[in-house]
Amino acid sequence: MSTSYPTAIPRRRWLTISGFVAVALLPLAFTGLFVAAAGDGESAIDNIPVALVNNDELQTTTTAEGEEQIVFAGRQLVTELTGADGFEWTITNSNDAEDALARGDVYAILTVPTEFSESILSLSTDAPSQAQISIRTDDSHSYLTGSVAQVVGQSMTDTFGRAITSQYIDGIYASVGELGGALSDAADGATELADGASDFSTGLESYSEGVGSLSSGLADLNYGAGNLDGLTAGVDEYTAGVSQLASTLAAINPAIQAQITDPQLKGTLQAVVDGLNQASAGGGTLNTQTADAVGGIQYGISQSAAGASQLADGSGELTTGATALTSGAKELATGLSEGAALVPTADDSTDTTTSADIAAEPITLSVTTDNEVSEPAQAIATFFIPLGLWLGALAVFLVLTLPSYRSLASTARNGRIVAATLVRASIVTVVQAVLLVLLLHVVVGVDWALAPATAGFALLMALAFAAFHYFLIAALGRGGLVISLFLLAIQLTSTGGVYPIEALAAPFQAVSPFLPLTYAVEGMYTILSGGSPASAITAAVALLALGLVSVALSVFAVKRIRKSAATGAILSAADSRAL
Repeated sequence: MSTSYPTAIPRRRWLTISGFVAVALLPLAFTGLFVAAAGDGESAIDNIPVALVNNDELQTTTTAEGEEQIVFAGRQLVTELTGADGFEWTITNSNDAEDALARGDVYAILTVPTEFSESILSLSTDAPSQAQISIRTDDSHSYLTGSVAQVVGQSMTDTFGRAITSQYIDGIYASVGELGGALSDAADGATELADGASDFSTGLESYSEGVGSLSSGLADLNYGAGNLDGLTAGVDEYTAGVSQLASTLAAINPAIQAQITDPQLKGTLQAVVDGLNQASAGGGTLNTQTADAVGGIQYGISQSAAGASQLADGSGELTTGATALTSGAKELATGLSEGAALVPTADDSTDTTTSADIAAEPITLSVTTDNEVSEPAQAIATFFIPLGLWLGALAVFLVLTLPSYRSLASTARNGRIVAATLVRASIVTVVQAVLLVLLLHVVVGVDWALAPATAGFALLMALAFAAFHYFLIAALGRGGLVISLFLLAIQLTSTGGVYPIEALAAPFQAVSPFLPLTYAVEGMYTILSGGSPASAITAAVALLALGLVSVALSVFAVKRIRKSAATGAILSAADSRAL
C-alpha cells in the first residue's frame, strides 16, 4: 500500500489563478487609484500650506467732513485671503516664514509690504502709486505650487484691486456730485445776478425818466424866473399906490397950482402929475404880465419837483439793483471757485496715462522663485527618470531567468546565488541609468555641472530598484512582477515632487513616506532645482537602505526556496522508494 505526500502542484495552480485575477484587476487598480488620489479637486488646494506676512503700516486720512479715518488696507487684504478658498494660510512674520519655506513646511510666502495702505491712499492724490504684494516660492519643494500660488495670488489681487478701483470711482462720482452742487450754487448766484441786473435796468429807466422830467422842469423854471408870486403882489401894490397917488395929486393939484406963483415950479408939478397918471394907466398891464410870469415860474418849479421825485425813486431802485447784482456776483464767484477746486488739475508735468493705468490696476503682484526650475521638461524629467528606472528593473526580470534548480541544489552560498542573478540585472539597469542621464543633459538641457550628482543618484536608483525587484521575484515568483505594477500604480498617485503631496487625498499622503519613488523623485528634483543638499542625502540614504534590505530579504527568500526545494526532493525520493 502506498502513501501519498503533498506536492507543489496545488500551490502552483493557486498562484496561477491568483496571477490571472491580479492581471485582470490591474487596469482597474491604476484607474481607481488615480481617481481616488485626486479626491475633491476643488478643496485640494485648500490643504497646501502657504505663509502670509502682513508688514503693512496703518495710515490716517481726513475725510471731506474733516474727520480722521484709519486706513489699514493690508489687514483687509489678509481678511480677504484667509476668508476665501485657496491654500492653508499661516499668518506669521518674515523670518519665520523664510525658515518655514527653507524647510519645506510651506510652499510659498505671500508678503504685504509696509507701504501698501499708503499706496492705496495715493490713488486720490496727484501722484498715485501702485500697491504691490509679493509671492516667494521654492521650486525645490514643488514645481507646480509656485504656478498655483501665482495664479491664486493674481486672482486675489485682481479681485481686491477691482474693489479698490470701485471705491476710487465712487470717490470720483462723489466729487462730481459735490462739483454739481457747487455749480448749482453758482447757478443760483447767476440767477440772483440776473434778477439784480433786471432791477438795475428798471432803476436806470426810472432814472432816465426822472432826468428827463427834471430837464423839462428846469426849462420852465428858467422861462418863468421873473414871474414870482411876491413880485406880482408887489406890482399890484405898486400900481395901486401909483393910482392912488395920481388921484390924490390930481385932486389937490388945482389948489397947489393956485398957491404956486413960480411958473417953473408949476410946470414941474404938472409934469409929476402927468407922470403919475401915466404910471397909473400902465399899472394894469404890468400887473397882468407879472401874474402870468409868476404862474409860468410856479408851473416850471412844480414840474421840476415832480421830475426830481421820480429821479429819487429811480435812484433808490438803482441802488437796490446794484446791491443785488453785487451779492449775486459774489455768490457766483464763490460757487465757481469751489467747483473749480473739485476738478482735478493736470498740467504738463502730470502723466495722465500712468494715473489711468494705476487706477485700472491699483495692485500688482511680483513673484520670486528660489531654486527655480526654468524648463518644465526638467521638472517632468525628475518624475519620469525614476519611473523609467522602475519599469526598466521590471522589464529586466521579465527577461532574466530565475535561479535554476541546479544552482539551488548546489552547495553555493545563498548570497552567491543572489549575486549571480542580481549582477546581471544590475548591469542592464546601470546601462538604463546612463542612457537616461545622457538624455537628461543632452536633450532636456540640464547643466553638465550637475552630471556627477545626477549620474550618481540615477545609478543608486537603478541598483536599488533592481534589488527590490529581485526580492519580489525571489519571494513571490512571477507574481512579484504583478505586485510591482500595483506598487507602481500606488506610487504614481502618491509621490510628490512636481506637485505638492498635500493636494492628494489623505490615505495617499499617509503612504507616501514609505514608497521608494517618493525618495527617488524628491532626490532627483532636489538635485536639478538646487535645493537643500540634506534632502538629496536623505533620499539617497533611503534608496541605499531599500537596496540593502532588498538584498538581505532576497538572500532569505533564496534560502527558503532552497529549503523548500530540498524538502520536495526528499519527499519525492521517499515516494519513489515507496513505489
